[in-house]
This record gives sequence, structure tokens and C-alpha cells, in this order.
Amino acid sequence: MDKIQMIAPCHFGLEAVLKREIQDLGCSITGVEDGKVTFEGDMAAVCRANVFLRTPERILLKVGSFHAETFDELFEGTKKIPWEDYIPKDGRFWVAKATGIKSKLFSPRNIQSIMKKAMVDRMGEVYGISHFPETGADYPLRVTILKDEVTVGLDTTGDSLHKRGYRLLTAKAPIAENLAAALIMLTPWKAERPFVDPFCGSGTLPIEAAMMAAHIAPGMNREFTAEQWTDLIPKKCWYDAVDEADSMIDDSAEVDIQGYDIDGEVLKAARENAKNAGVDHMIHFQQRPVAELRHPKKYGIIVTNPPYGERLEDKKDLPALYKQIGESFRRLDTWSKFVITSYEDAERYIGRKADRNRKIYNGMIRTYFYQFMGPKPPRRPLPGTDSVKGLGRA
Repeated sequence: MDKIQMIAPCHFGLEAVLKREIQDLGCSITGVEDGKVTFEGDMAAVCRANVFLRTPERILLKVGSFHAETFDELFEGTKKIPWEDYIPKDGRFWVAKATGIKSKLFSPRNIQSIMKKAMVDRMGEVYGISHFPETGADYPLRVTILKDEVTVGLDTTGDSLHKRGYRLLTAKAPIAENLAAALIMLTPWKAERPFVDPFCGSGTLPIEAAMMAAHIAPGMNREFTAEQWTDLIPKKCWYDAVDEADSMIDDSAEVDIQGYDIDGEVLKAARENAKNAGVDHMIHFQQRPVAELRHPKKYGIIVTNPPYGERLEDKKDLPALYKQIGESFRRLDTWSKFVITSYEDAERYIGRKADRNRKIYNGMIRTYFYQFMGPKPPRRPLPGTDSVKGLGRA
């Protein structure tokens, strides 16, 4: 297999960020749809995508697609896929997740059962056996049926890619690591600009920013399901990807990354998580309410995930909280501020209409990523010049 198709699911609304990441990895984009990006590469790209990409949920190896409106068509379409090219005789295989959207087939349990039978039929004929021991490596499948079009992918990742391995302790409502990384990528933040999260909780946003600044690949310290597919992906591909990631780390970068929270206990978790990620020396955590949000430097970036008030009893506190956020933001008049929240009155109480607003689904919760843009920092004068013209917004 010289070129293979891969599917990278992501949060709805973040497809463009993921597309850019995949292109930066050197892979060719073949499709962008709601909640996923399809791309092309070799088997080494499977490893590099799992190790280096910060924003997807997982990497699927696309093994087939076909039209099916009945369970007979689902069975026959599944049986036509050359499973023997992917799964050995002793492989443990099952449909881990099946989703039917705007399709005649929508029952996950029935879809899983029919497809498993079709796979057994096909591989039984090819391998000449009637019983599969399933004592070998895991080969979980993920299936989506959209408008009667079936897309079948082998899950190369296992545990979702948001599980970097550093977050052993969490706050009450933590933001997923891959979502945090994507939000930062939607801002103009660079390592030379200050970064603050005034509602940092267990530290995910500051930690992801620090990992970016230090060029620490998000998947270099975890395991993946496809590492055991040695007949399909040589072990050397995984070793090469991790070696490449290791060679890129520069944790000596000088940065100003800070995380504040009013809960001293949750800050202990944040510090421990940062230590696990190898970036504790790059982040300053401090117990501080948003009312005391101040910073001596200019042109910084705030990215934050304040309380949404998902519980009814918490909603009454939101107007006062978001008013306080707005007052604190106004003190930092040269800063750009980015807020993700499901609270639909956020702009009203912050006291300013966002320059941009992106709708993002955080799981099943519809959230808004409000972007309040400040002035661009002045460009650094070129050698031999005294000043640089032009200020914009960013």
C-alpha cells in the first residue's frame, strides 16, 4: 500500500484548523466535511499523524465505502472489503462504534452485528477457517452511515487523541486537550507574546500553549492501537515518528504563560499536570480571581473557558461574573481576548460585541468562541531602521 486514505474526526467547527495541521504535516487533503477531514499518505503518515496532530480525536484508516439502504446491502458491501489485507487470522476485530445519520439504517447494535457477520464470512472463506481465535492485536472499527453512504475506518488510535497522558487530575468541567489546542491555534498567539488563562482550572490551556512553544508533540508519550499491527505498519515507522518528535523539543524557550484560578486545590492539580507534561517550568500558576486580572506587559493574548452555568442553580451567577470579566478585559486594552462559552448573553454582560464569533460543538454542547481583537504589537524595527509603520488589529 503506497498511498492510503485516512480520516481524522474533530470537533464540529474546527475542520479548518485540522486541515491546516494536516497540510503542515505534509499530507494531501482529499476531503473536508462537518466534523472530519480526509487525507492521503503512506503508513508512516499514520504514525506521524497520531504523534504530531494536536486537534483531531483519532486517526482512522479508511478501508471502504459503499451505498446501503438495507441490511442485506450493508452485509454485501462489508463483505466486499478486502479485510484480509488488514486483519490477520488471530486479529481481534469488532465494530466499536456505528452511527447512522439521515439514513435508513440507524440502529448501532444491528449495524455492528451485521458487519461483524460479514467480516467473519469473508475472512473465513479467505483463510479457510470457521473459528477465529481473536487472540492477537485489536482491530476496532468505526462506521458512519450518512445519507445511506457507509464509510468504514479502522481505528489506529485507541484512546482518543485528546488523552495526551499528562492530565491525571482534572477540574469539575475540564476542556479537552485537543479542543484547547485548536482554540489557541485560532488566535494570533506566538511564544513571544504573553498568554493568560484567568479560569485555568486544571491547567489545560496553559499546558497546551507551553507544549506548542516547546515543540512537544502531543502523542509522543502515549500508546496507540496500531502499534501492534506489525504486519501492516512496521515498528520502525513508530520509532521514527517518536525520534523525530524528540529531536524537535526545545523546552528552553522563554515564554510568559500564566494560569489563574480562585480554587487553590485545583491549581495543585494544574501544577502536577504541567509537571507530567514536562512544561511546569514554563508556566506560572497563581490563585487569583478574575477581578484581579492584571498584567504589566502589552499585546498579550487571553484564551479562557469560564463557567457556562450548565446547572440551573449556577445560571443566576453568570451576569455578575461576565460583567466582571468585561471590566477586567477593559483594563488590558492592548490585549486580544478569546472566550469559549455556551452562555448566550456573554457579549451583553462583557459589554462589547465580539469582532468574530465561531460556533463550536464541545461534545453535545453548542458553544461560541468569542474573539475580542486588540491592536497588533508594533513590528520590531529592522536593523538600521528607527521605526516601522503600520498598526492593525490582531
